Amino acid sequence: MAGIDPNRVFIPLNIAVLTVSDTRTLETDTSGGLLIDRLTAAGHVLAARAIVKDDVEPIREQVAAWVAEPGIDVVLSTGGTGFSPRDVTPEAVRPLFRREMDGFSVVFHQASQGTVGVATLQSRAFAGQAGDTFIFCLPGSTGACRDAWDLVLSMELDSRFKPCSLVGQIPRFRDICP
Repeated sequence: MAGIDPNRVFIPLNIAVLTVSDTRTLETDTSGGLLIDRLTAAGHVLAARAIVKDDVEPIREQVAAWVAEPGIDVVLSTGGTGFSPRDVTPEAVRPLFRREMDGFSVVFHQASQGTVGVATLQSRAFAGQAGDTFIFCLPGSTGACRDAWDLVLSMELDSRFKPCSLVGQIPRFRDICP
């Protein structure tokens, strides 16, 4: 049965949070703030935080820098996944991937449909792996970030989740997943 196994050890991950926005500041970044609150409350470590403009190069450069950082296991980005002309996060990040995680988008949209209905179609949320770093690109709304963390990521990034979590796919934790 899928779920948290209290007999397994919790392994905190080092997670970086990137907000993609032309208007947000650290004070007004409610989506990035929510992700930080959720990941630290779960026992993970905030490894880095940044806000970059909705432009391909700054987004790609920041994500690539974090992928090159051996101490960062996961990157969560928020913003730039919609259909406005300035939404370019998929175009910036996908070229970095060595593998795309098609199932994340499916599961995110299923979870999101329960809260926003068919408006979930307006999101191009996606995930993948660059090097050994997992990257999850979420919409910029606080509600979408809440859905993504509470209904998907909180479990998939918890080493106690059965039958297995992504933690077991991070090289330094490969022996976690039976």
